[in-house]
Amino acid sequence: MKVLVTGGAGYIGSTTAKALEVAGHTPVILDSLLTGPRAFVRDRAFCEGDIADRDLLGRVVAEHPDINCTIHMAARIVVPESVAEPYSYYRDNVAKSLEMFDELVRLGKPRVLFSSSASVYAQVEGFEVTEESPLEPHSPYARTKHMMEQVLQDMAVATDLRAVILRYFNPIGSDPELESGVYAREPSHVLGQLTMAALGQIDAFTITGTEHPTRDGTGIRDYVHVWDLAQAHVAAVEAFDDVLHRVDDICTVLNVGTGQGVTVRELVATFEEVFGHPVPTREAPPRPGDAVGAFANVDKARDVLGWSSALTLRDAIESALAWARRRHDVLGYP
Repeated sequence: MKVLVTGGAGYIGSTTAKALEVAGHTPVILDSLLTGPRAFVRDRAFCEGDIADRDLLGRVVAEHPDINCTIHMAARIVVPESVAEPYSYYRDNVAKSLEMFDELVRLGKPRVLFSSSASVYAQVEGFEVTEESPLEPHSPYARTKHMMEQVLQDMAVATDLRAVILRYFNPIGSDPELESGVYAREPSHVLGQLTMAALGQIDAFTITGTEHPTRDGTGIRDYVHVWDLAQAHVAAVEAFDDVLHRVDDICTVLNVGTGQGVTVRELVATFEEVFGHPVPTREAPPRPGDAVGAFANVDKARDVLGWSSALTLRDAIESALAWARRRHDVLGYP
C-alpha cells in the first residue's frame, strides 16, 4: 500500500520509510526539512512543505490518490527547547496538526497513525505503565502530545477520522544498513550525548538527575531499538482497521517499548561494555522538563498488533556507535 509519512526526513521517519519499503509498501514523504536532512529522503516520493498547507496536502493526495494511511511524525521534539520556546511547540505540534487532520478528513484520507510519547505518563509506583495509567505531562513538548491524542479522540467521534496512537518510549540505534540515524550535530538525548563523550566529541557525559526515586537515583527509561519501532509502524499500517476492530473503538493507544526499564547508570554500564572503554561522566541536576521516567507494559501491542521488540539494548548501542562512525559519509559532518 501507499503511506503518507509526515516528518519522513527525520530520524524515526526515515527509518520507518525504509521499513515500509522492506515490507513492500511505498512511502510518500512530506517534510519541511526544518530539522530533518534532505539526504534521508533518498529517492523516495517527496514533497517539501508544511503539514498545515491545505493546498499542498491536496496536491499530494491528487498525485497519490491511492494513499491508504498517514503516519504523522512531523513535530518538534526537544524537551528543554519546548520549555524555552513553548509557542513554537504549540504552533507546530498542535495547531498545524489540527489543520492537517481536518484536511485529511476532507480529502477522504481518514486513517491516521500518530506518533505520541511516553512523556505523557505520570510517575507511578514501580515505573511500569499501561495505556490506562495516569497521565501527567511535565513539559510543553509532552503536553503537545497529550493534546493531540485528545484532538484525535474527539475528531474520531465527530468525523470519519480513525486513529491508532503509538506512545513511543525511547528510540535508539539506527537502521540495519546505517542509511539514517541521529542527525543533530549535538543531539540532546541520552544515547547521543553518551556516544559523543565516548568518541571524544564532548569532554564528558552528563548524568542529569541523581536523586530520583529509582534503584540507583538516576532516571529510568525504556530504550527501544528504532528498527523495532519502525516495524511496529509497519504492523500498525497493515492491520489498521483490524486493530480498531479488535479493541472495538474508533481511536486507540498502544505503548511501543521493550517492557524493560533501564536506569541511566545501567545504560552507561552497558554502553561501556559494548564500547570496550570507560566513558567520562559528570553529574548535574535534572534539565528543565525532565521526568523520572517509566517503562512500557507492552501486552496490548502484542495482543492487538501482534508486535513485540526483537532487538536488544546491546544491539541498539552497537548500531548507534556504527552510525556515529558512518554519519560523516552520509551527512557530511561528524
